[in-house]
Amino acid sequence: MKAGFLEKLIERLGRIGPEEVQNYFLRLAQEKGFLETVFNAIQEGIIVTDSKGRITYLNDAACELFGLEAGDAIGKRLDERIRGLDWESLTQSGGPISRDMEIFYPENRFINFYIVPLVMEQREAVAGVRDSGRPGSTIPATAEDVGHVMILRDITESRRSAQQTIESERLNALMLLAAGVAHEIGNPLNSLHIHLQLMERSVQELRDGAKAELQQSIDVARSEVNRLDSIVTQFLRAIRPSRPQLRPENVNAIVEEAVRFFAPEIQDRGIVVKQELRADLPLLQLDRDQMKQAFYNVIKNSLEAMKRHGTLRIHTDLDDTHVLIRFVDTGGGMSAENLSRVFEPYFTTKPAGTGLGLLIVRRIVREHGGELSIESEKGKGLTLTIRLPYIEKRIRMLEAGEARDQGSEVGGQ
Repeated sequence: MKAGFLEKLIERLGRIGPEEVQNYFLRLAQEKGFLETVFNAIQEGIIVTDSKGRITYLNDAACELFGLEAGDAIGKRLDERIRGLDWESLTQSGGPISRDMEIFYPENRFINFYIVPLVMEQREAVAGVRDSGRPGSTIPATAEDVGHVMILRDITESRRSAQQTIESERLNALMLLAAGVAHEIGNPLNSLHIHLQLMERSVQELRDGAKAELQQSIDVARSEVNRLDSIVTQFLRAIRPSRPQLRPENVNAIVEEAVRFFAPEIQDRGIVVKQELRADLPLLQLDRDQMKQAFYNVIKNSLEAMKRHGTLRIHTDLDDTHVLIRFVDTGGGMSAENLSRVFEPYFTTKPAGTGLGLLIVRRIVREHGGELSIESEKGKGLTLTIRLPYIEKRIRMLEAGEARDQGSEVGGQ
């Protein structure tokens, strides 16, 4: 870039008085303040470094994205303030470069960044010295790399929208596969059921001793066939999108019922379950069976993560618009890499896991208009929070709009 105003100032330093110098520097300060105001007003993050990668400027948006304080960051190397950023390899090409990255602190976001070299034209001799043989001409300039500008854009929403589209396609493929498997299993189950009926008719012709023994075996076989048929039906119900049958329900009662289901396993493993359930929660419009299944999956994951002698805390609470159900376990937690893949179909960290549990939980929660979030660190347990709305908000008026509406009402009276 060209020095412009600053270059002209330097060339004239020897011919201007103290008052003019003061005016020039006042103008510089005003221009600097104006540019900082502009940079802090835009949503894109901007970071400027010197040739050694030390931060010389960053705007408010960049500070917010990376959780930095401008005063602490200025003068420090960028790759020291942003761990995992290979600054040397990113800037060695000498030209502009654009990449995407995922950050985990202070929030999980996806960022697109664009790095541009800063090139300053400098005179080969002292500024202001002119060629004596050619009045008005200056000595040729040379270009020098003085640093880089990094421009940051938050692409979290577009990236997550694309991920949701991919997940939807995967789920549709999964449902198609599940329907095919269920059909293939259903045919032999029907055949088994028919043959068991035929066997039962033949048993009636046997003597009493042999009849009782064979009837018992037939009853066991029929029970197992019915159980397998029930498993297939539940699996299809879990995977196949179904419209929730909403009725007023008490979330605390569903939580307690889910915990009671696991009571034998909880006792056998020596796990402590602490239920901190807020008593004044409003009734929610829920599909009781679907939400119970969601809680089952979450509790089952927590129990398997803790193995033995852990603590599971289930806490319900309320904010202005949502009921919160929080599950906090003392298991092994998850790494940042695994946490980013936790909703991928078939992805699991368990030796015998299916990788479908949390995918189903999120689908159920979303169909109830809710939200699901997971926080975890490797070796420090996991916190899963479900937020279910109890106040339906279709629109939110802006303050300016509200003020105009109020003015219209007053004027119409």
